[in-house]
Amino acid sequence: MTTTPKETARYIETIGRRKTAVARVRLWPGKKGSIVVNDKKMADHFQDTEFQDIVLEAFQKTHLDGPFETSVVVKGGGIHAQAEATRHGIARALFEYDNTLRPQLKKLGMLMRDPRMRERKKFGLKRARKAPQWRKR
Repeated sequence: MTTTPKETARYIETIGRRKTAVARVRLWPGKKGSIVVNDKKMADHFQDTEFQDIVLEAFQKTHLDGPFETSVVVKGGGIHAQAEATRHGIARALFEYDNTLRPQLKKLGMLMRDPRMRERKKFGLKRARKAPQWRKR
């Protein structure tokens, strides 16, 4: 089964997740190529270049960084988890745009959600597993 890139669709909408961060990504094929995160430019939301590189990684590795306009609404988590959730959502959208990218994105590990979360604190303990110091008397 061969599929060609979807040119007729208005936009492609996907969800990316990491820890407690959730990113809703909308990708418009054939538009100017800007990335807007929470109604701000990507450089304003992700001020550190490390986080900007994480967001752009899916575009750069697939060599499709030009013809897309991207809008992202991201909530929850920290700034690093938000960047990774955004990357996950962009990778899923690129896969929907062109199914032939699946092996490449899967090999890079961008299509898999990282499910690790912080363990909850339990009653009677200081943290999730740390107990108060034991005393003999």
